[in-house]
Order: sequence, then C-alpha cells, then structure tokens
Amino acid sequence: MLAALALGGCGKDPEHKMAQADHQAAAAGFTPPSVTSRLDFGGMMERRFHALDRDGDGVIDRTEMPRNNSRLLELDRNHDGKITATEFSEGMLARFDRMDLNRDGTVTSEERETYRRNPQPAPTPTGSVIPVP
Repeated sequence: MLAALALGGCGKDPEHKMAQADHQAAAAGFTPPSVTSRLDFGGMMERRFHALDRDGDGVIDRTEMPRNNSRLLELDRNHDGKITATEFSEGMLARFDRMDLNRDGTVTSEERETYRRNPQPAPTPTGSVIPVP
C-alpha cells in the first residue's frame, strides 16, 4: 500500500505540474527576477530602433513615434525632430547606466523597479542634470 501511495504522487506528468505552478504564480502576481546585461540591453534597443524606423531610412521621425508626446523626443540631442541610431543607442544606454544602481554592468528586476519609482535625472554634457518628467 505504501508503494501505491508513493507511485500515486508521481501520477501527474511534469508538464502538467509546470503548467499548474505557472498558473498559481500568475494568479499570485509573481514575476520571476531577471538580470539584463548592458550588452543584451543594447541588442534589444537596436532591434527596437529598427522596429520603430518603419521606412528604414536610419532615423526615427515624428511620423514613426509611438505617440505624439513620446519620451523618445528627449533623445533628439540636436533638436532636428529626428532621432538617429546613434542618438537612440547612446540615450538608451545612458538610461541603462542610470538603472544600474550598483554599477556592475547588469540591471536586475529590483534595480529596474527602484529606478521606475525614483528615476534619476540624465546628466548633460556640461555636468548639470536634466530633470526627469
């Protein structure tokens, strides 16, 4: 009988158990911790730039912005109404660096959440800061 009870616990297949655990985690609002390296973030941002640059001309103009009051306009350093790949990449990597609170080259989900609650202002070339809206 003891053997039957032990085998009864093994009755569910592993995929069913994983699906059940995933469902319970989602129901509890659990988000697994994550770590993103600066290199991985740069790659994700490069893909994001190309997705936004719908006409493939190497710049994101106002017609390609996700919305009219897009925060992406903050990346337009020369204020010509267009964001080049360089402006986008440098601006997004600077954001990553501000999120990397312990300066170890990675951003954890905890650092990302801390940054979202209290964003750090972006430094300007003169060393002063631009307030975060």
